[in-house]
Amino acid sequence: MSLLSNILHGKCPVCKKGKMFNYTFPFRAGTMNETCSHCHTKFEQEPGFFFGAMYVSYALTVAECVAVFVLCQFFFDEFLDVRMIPFLILPILLLAPINYRLSRVIWCYLFSSNYKKQKTQ
Repeated sequence: MSLLSNILHGKCPVCKKGKMFNYTFPFRAGTMNETCSHCHTKFEQEPGFFFGAMYVSYALTVAECVAVFVLCQFFFDEFLDVRMIPFLILPILLLAPINYRLSRVIWCYLFSSNYKKQKTQ
């Protein structure tokens, strides 16, 4: 449970104390710190490291849309109703900054063993 809490709060994948992002409001993307303020681990391991986070963001967006689609089934008579489209687009737009942060944090946690190796070298 602490791993999930650390991911949701955007903690450093190595020390679990420093923050990866500077933000105050949940619906703002914020800026990503280059290094951890506590252990000074560099988050971007190589140029283009966070391109893979786009796939994580895509998976999060699809999961959110599937959840909204299932909820819409309780309120609409037809299985595929055109009136569902705004209800599917709204979460995509509102949750984009959250997905941006969360996908980068998840991507870093997927490669947290590489951070630890890099730290010891």
